[in-house]
Amino acid sequence: MKTVRILAVDDHEMTTLGYKYILEDADFEDFSVKVEIAKSYDKGKEKIEYSARSLAFDIILLDIQLFPAESKDPRSGVDLGKLAREIVPDSKIVFMSSFSDSYRINNIFKAVNPDGYMVKSEIDEMSLRTMVDTVVKKPPYYTASALGAVRRRMASNIDIDEQDQKILYYLSLGTNTRDIAPLIASANTTVEARKRQLKAIFGVKNGNDLALIQEAKKRGFL
Repeated sequence: MKTVRILAVDDHEMTTLGYKYILEDADFEDFSVKVEIAKSYDKGKEKIEYSARSLAFDIILLDIQLFPAESKDPRSGVDLGKLAREIVPDSKIVFMSSFSDSYRINNIFKAVNPDGYMVKSEIDEMSLRTMVDTVVKKPPYYTASALGAVRRRMASNIDIDEQDQKILYYLSLGTNTRDIAPLIASANTTVEARKRQLKAIFGVKNGNDLALIQEAKKRGFL
């Protein structure tokens, strides 16, 4: 019987151990599962690079945030996903994250084009087993929130650039307009002009920032 090799990378070891125990104990019809775990960015990178020289993992499960919130290390699971796409292109990549907002999910899809995305609050034993079975046989696999984010964005006929997307994102976090400019390497006047343009695009010309955010969420941009 074929063995499906999985690497699970998450800075919370109990999470990866949970994946390991559930999946290795699961009764799959056509294969068995062997899970390796890594609890840091560097260890995950090491295992991915080693697999490129030996036997690549069939599936790589990646958390997005691999460092404590207070850490200033910018590296993330998205960076590991990009690395894996380059050196082990046949490995399937699935993100397992607590992030469920459209902004993050759609940016990840642009950067990595993963074979699956699971929002952690929606993961249980059944969905975990179904994800592996689906990704092995006929990917992709998304949990409900992730699929909803992708569908809302696909259904929108609005196209905005990366700067506009960042402005929407920071506004949704409650960031003041004057504080957004340095975050996107732009001038305050440029941010104000782009906000006016966004309100026109989303049909909220006379609305405030909250109205813009609400409409952007409806369209799958946040």
